[in-house]
Formats: sequence, structure tokens, C-alpha cells
Amino acid sequence: MDRRIWTLAEARAALPEAQRLTEDAYTTAARLARELEGAIIPENELELREEEIQTVVNEWAASIRALGAEVKGLWLVDFDHGLGYYCWKYGESDIIYEHSYEAGFSGRRPIVE
Repeated sequence: MDRRIWTLAEARAALPEAQRLTEDAYTTAARLARELEGAIIPENELELREEEIQTVVNEWAASIRALGAEVKGLWLVDFDHGLGYYCWKYGESDIIYEHSYEAGFSGRRPIVE
């Protein structure tokens, strides 16, 4: 599969869909996780519930990749701009950070426009 190179405008145009997909998956995974907190259930049922959470995360990741973006961590989406990535994480309202290919999330810096 060819990698997609994004302009900042293209990444920001795709962001509402990435946000929607992430919000839906996050809400579902959080609800499932809350149901497990303090619950005393048989181990086999616990494993099934944990698999259900993993399925939600896997489906979210596949949906983000289908947009042409990359998943770089849980609820973390990167848009390749040819020299690195525009970086967005769940909870941020816009794409305001980028990082080099080598730096990763810890090397995020504000986008200079």
C-alpha cells in the first residue's frame, strides 16, 4: 500500500472523521472497561470482555488506517506530511503538533504555519 502524504489542510479536513471514529471507540472501550472495574466474574468471562475491548481498539485502528492516516498509539493519529507527521491525540480539538519520523510522540512540537 502506498503511503499517503498529507498537507496540513487535508489532515485538518479529515480530522472531524478521525475525531468521530475515535470518540465512538473511546466511549465504547471506556464503558466496557468500567463494567469490569471491581467486578468479580469468572476468568473466562473476563477474558471475553477484554477481547471485546481489544476488538473495539482494533476496529478503530483499521478505520483510521482506511482514512489514510496512521495509528501510532492508543487514540493517537498521525498524518504523514513527507518530512514527519502531523500528530493528533484524542481530546485535542485541532492538529497543532507535528514531529519528525525519528522523534515520535515525545518529540512533538507546535506546528509553525
